[in-house]
Amino acid sequence: MTIYIKNMVCRRCILTVAQILQKNNIIPDAIALGEVSLSGELDQEKEHALRKDLEIYGFELLDDQRSQLIEKVKTMLLEKVQSGELPEDFSLVKFISTALHRDYSAVSKLFSEVEGITLEHYFILQKTEKVKEWLVYNEHTLSEIAFRLGYSSVAYLSSQFKKVTGLTPSAFKNSHSGQRKPLDHVHDH
Repeated sequence: MTIYIKNMVCRRCILTVAQILQKNNIIPDAIALGEVSLSGELDQEKEHALRKDLEIYGFELLDDQRSQLIEKVKTMLLEKVQSGELPEDFSLVKFISTALHRDYSAVSKLFSEVEGITLEHYFILQKTEKVKEWLVYNEHTLSEIAFRLGYSSVAYLSSQFKKVTGLTPSAFKNSHSGQRKPLDHVHDH
């Protein structure tokens, strides 16, 4: 059995969820971003207790398949961006349809209905957050960032960054207002 959990966006989240499961005497087979594999079923009482404990830490146990699918898409995109290894020819359409074995337009339509923004815009927001992170921590030059996130040029990265943030990457870096949103809230922009 697999259970899906909303708002798991980092390694620390995995550790927190592991502790919550342990507290509830639930032994997982595996824990990954957004999902936990269990060998057995959860009885109603355990599921209720788990749901309450998860909510204390800002997580949410997902029931319906639409929400589970959308959370899976968000997690996949987050992991892809966090890897910092997007090829220039990266295709969102191909990535989603191959990974989920579903028609991209159907997934995209559902994503827009549930999240209120397009899948493409969500992906751009995730990439923008990664650019901010690298700029604030001075980890890469703008050319390296453009290359690692699949942008065809620094100019293209800069124009997309400015569209989303209102600042050029260098103005953002100089302002040091590196107040990053939690990654599970980037769509609230």
